[in-house]
Amino acid sequence: MERGKFSGFDHVDARVRDLAAARTLYDALMPALGLTHVYEEEGQVEYYHPPLVVNAPRPFFGIHEDPQHVPNQTCIAFTASTPGDVDRLAAIARSAGAADMEGPEIPYSSERYYAVFFRDPSGNRIEICYRRLHEDRSEALASGT
Repeated sequence: MERGKFSGFDHVDARVRDLAAARTLYDALMPALGLTHVYEEEGQVEYYHPPLVVNAPRPFFGIHEDPQHVPNQTCIAFTASTPGDVDRLAAIARSAGAADMEGPEIPYSSERYYAVFFRDPSGNRIEICYRRLHEDRSEALASGT
């Protein structure tokens, strides 16, 4: 790895109080985000990105049951490719039982950020966002672009 160059995240492990309740949301949302390979073990589920290279590491998002889990203000934000994807993923999350939904909206005055915010069944904060490049000087965020 080149010094000073961020190579990305390998995985995120989130805790949930009730795995079955959490799966209603995550089983709908993770494949829509491209994490389509599911690995299940007692007390946990991991959603993997399909292999890009044979025998190479694959990013994944895991949920692990912890009945004592207490949510906090930590937020996990997933990237969307377009504003339309934010809208599409928000609809999936809403229909799968996401709680306390806000947006999709442009939450910051720079208007280079479009996002939806919600909580999973355990109260964990989740966000799906689209961020335009600073070089993109267009004023409007047209859905689907």
